[in-house]
Amino acid sequence: MERRPKLGEKYRHFKNKLYQVITIAKHSETGEELVIYQALYGDFGVYARPLAMFVSEVDHEKYPQVQQKYRFELVEDQTAEDSVADAVVTEKETEANTTDDAIVADRNVSQSAGADSDEKQDEFAVKSEAHADAEPQVEPKLMEFLEADSFQEKYNILVSMQDIITDSMIDTMAVVMDVVIPEGDIEKRYDDLKYTIRTRQQYEYANRLR
Repeated sequence: MERRPKLGEKYRHFKNKLYQVITIAKHSETGEELVIYQALYGDFGVYARPLAMFVSEVDHEKYPQVQQKYRFELVEDQTAEDSVADAVVTEKETEANTTDDAIVADRNVSQSAGADSDEKQDEFAVKSEAHADAEPQVEPKLMEFLEADSFQEKYNILVSMQDIITDSMIDTMAVVMDVVIPEGDIEKRYDDLKYTIRTRQQYEYANRLR
């Protein structure tokens, strides 16, 4: 298939949001290929979308104002894209620091208090810069789950994830399994997902005995 996404590639959605491809998974029941990708903004949510839809063209009848041809378009110069994003972050941090300095001056804060404030601002700026520069990391266990060939493997991996499981991970796994895990207490959602996989595993085993 042309325009087949690859691991690590960054794509721009036609609504101007950036995403990074994590992997291409296969639907456990239908065999349909799904693109697993992660947002590079906000809470860095992880999503799944059928491959055919991911590489499809924009419906220009529905979105006549959109100039982009495809729903997701590969960011060709990804280094430049990262540089632009870093520049925007740096500009915002500079504006924030300038505003903070003006407030301190207007309030005539004492020299010692001002020094303490500067130290806190510097510490905050360093943390903010580190957070902005850091690439969102995909949990390795989640990758193992998505790439596992059998329900037994998926179940064992899920059990090993008990201490690190998040709602976002459960949502991603549920999409790949083609099930709906209702919102609610994360422990109950985790147990529901385990039960679903265990049921599929027993069904898979029964079919092998026929």
